[in-house]
Amino acid sequence: MKQSLFIARLRGYVRVQLRGKECEGLINPMMEKGFSIWDIQAAPDGKLEFHILVRDFFKLRPLLKRTGCRVHVLSRHGLPFFMDRLGHRKFFFGGLAAFIIGLYVLSSLVWQVTVEGNDRIAEADILQAASKVGIHTFQWKFKLKKSEDLSREIQSMLPSTSWVGVEIRGTHITIKIVEATIPDRRPLMNPRNLVASKNALVTEILSVKGRPMVKPNTYVRKGDVLISGTIGDDQNSQVVVANGKVRGVVWYTSKIEAPLTRTYKTYTGETKNRNYIVFGTRALKVSGYGELPYTLFETISERKALAWRTFASPLGWLHEKVMEVQMIEEPIELAAAKKIGLEQARAKLLAETGADSRLVGEKILHEKTENGKVYMEVHFEMEENIAEEQPIVIQGE
Repeated sequence: MKQSLFIARLRGYVRVQLRGKECEGLINPMMEKGFSIWDIQAAPDGKLEFHILVRDFFKLRPLLKRTGCRVHVLSRHGLPFFMDRLGHRKFFFGGLAAFIIGLYVLSSLVWQVTVEGNDRIAEADILQAASKVGIHTFQWKFKLKKSEDLSREIQSMLPSTSWVGVEIRGTHITIKIVEATIPDRRPLMNPRNLVASKNALVTEILSVKGRPMVKPNTYVRKGDVLISGTIGDDQNSQVVVANGKVRGVVWYTSKIEAPLTRTYKTYTGETKNRNYIVFGTRALKVSGYGELPYTLFETISERKALAWRTFASPLGWLHEKVMEVQMIEEPIELAAAKKIGLEQARAKLLAETGADSRLVGEKILHEKTENGKVYMEVHFEMEENIAEEQPIVIQGE
């Protein structure tokens, strides 16, 4: 009975030679017992050669004793003999197979996600939307949907985009963004007045369109009309879009706290190095054991990963340099502390009132020193734009 060659190679077979006077008499008993033999050839001197499975080879002994024949193995074939020839190389090939399997597994994961083309949209918002559809590091690529479906779902979560593309290349996914063009906001064209946004002393008024209602050096309260959008007289009037520029002096009172000591850090020169083997988000320390002898310290980290072309491996190493620091406290003269406090208050006020504002006066109303700080109450005068829009409501509309 002849086995398929593939199955025979898996099970293992041998080419044997039978020697004896009654060799031909063994063929029928072997066939009756279901032995798998094939390619039977008669050799000189009454010898027979054929292929036989290894499992059936060891069942020949009773038949050989009955006939007095002897068997000689000419060649061995199949997987069992191949593995036996490997001998001590089994571990090498096992390691090679494990490496190939590991490389396949690692190449099936997403290791890097980048965003291109965004300008107004924050990258964090795009990555958050991508994460909701399954695009994130350490994700199995076979779990991801088609690129077209991923693009459509991400775009539905980012209404300020006109197009989103997802490109999967190896272990790297690139999200390409085309932002929607937002038309410039048109200025308000409905009839309006310009009114005071704060209590102030008017220093400048420039009416481009509309009727000025105040003059320089006039004190106005919040809500007073500065430039009216109603022009003409009682018999012949018209409402327009008031336009112009009104600046005035606004008063602010700030409470300032300035410390009389300054604390800064310095390095002592004492350092300690720590090294780790890193795999993904996990790290194994290999040097620098023990507790740190420093109370205050800073750590500088340097991580490197194994990479080949565009493939970035999660395996790498991390080097940490721990440096001891100490905090030094030194006194500040009262005049210097007051100067620092005033400068900080001025900068904060200018940031709140706008880039076109300017400081025109300041006066310290109250000052005291207590608990290592100087406390001041300061009156500031800021010249700034005080006009804001107010729609004109026309009766009947």
